[in-house]
Amino acid sequence: MTELTEPDNVPAQPAPDWPEARGQDITDPQVAQAVARLLDVPRLPTADHEAVYNGLHDDLLAALNGDPADGGPSGAAPAGGEA
Repeated sequence: MTELTEPDNVPAQPAPDWPEARGQDITDPQVAQAVARLLDVPRLPTADHEAVYNGLHDDLLAALNGDPADGGPSGAAPAGGEA
């Protein structure tokens, strides 16, 4: 029967190179805060990544459905609407 675990003397796998976090150009504070959560992902166990991504999705959806941070251009008609 073949062992499913590796022996103790096998060297550890190198950690993946994570891309640098970008987002300095994000102007919406709600989106910036949500995206900042990605900075924790490299330090988390893989099993916890799904929860972070699900939370990020929910936060970005809330930001998308919420009011714009800057209120948008004043006097602008909504897309598809009339002024």
